Amino acid sequence: GFDDAEAERALAGSGFLVERVPDITRRVAELLADHKIVARCTGRMEYGPRSLGHRSILFHAGDPSANDWLNHKLRRSEFMPFAPATLASHAASCYRDLASAAYAAEFMTVCFDVEPEFRKQCPAVVHVDGTARPQLVTEASHPDFHAILSGYERLTGIGSVVNTSFNIHEEPIVCSPADAVRAFTTAELDHLALGSFLVSKPRSGDGGR
Repeated sequence: GFDDAEAERALAGSGFLVERVPDITRRVAELLADHKIVARCTGRMEYGPRSLGHRSILFHAGDPSANDWLNHKLRRSEFMPFAPATLASHAASCYRDLASAAYAAEFMTVCFDVEPEFRKQCPAVVHVDGTARPQLVTEASHPDFHAILSGYERLTGIGSVVNTSFNIHEEPIVCSPADAVRAFTTAELDHLALGSFLVSKPRSGDGGR
């Protein structure tokens, strides 16, 4: 894990626009509803092969072409699929036969057939065979990430977003704030939520911090 002091040190001299945001989860939800790409690095790193919200790149799941252009921005192969993070309270209306592996689905490890309405709303995370590999997010297990998804659901009526690991192709998932800043510098992303800070790349004519 890390604190805001370490995040601030990593951002020093970066040239990015940096804002400390008291309610960063609310701001991230608003940005996602506005179809912005948000990289998120906060708290302790997850253990295992999946990024479950603490070292993630998030995006709305309604763009069926996202698999192509977002993978390009991350320098990944175009066939690498995305997975959804879904509010656990919405899961039954999105996925079929959850009872067989509902707990495992909290860790983005199992594919399920999706319901037709989910496929219509979230085509970016549905595989060609009509399945998806969700992360079911509960308030107890991921309170901050749950708050982002809940805020996004209030704004859009949809309880799922794209959640892909925060890394450049053939590099490990970012761990430290310094890793996150370097990856954000390299990738073509809109925003970085780094602890309590919202980081943006200056537009032409803008000054850095």
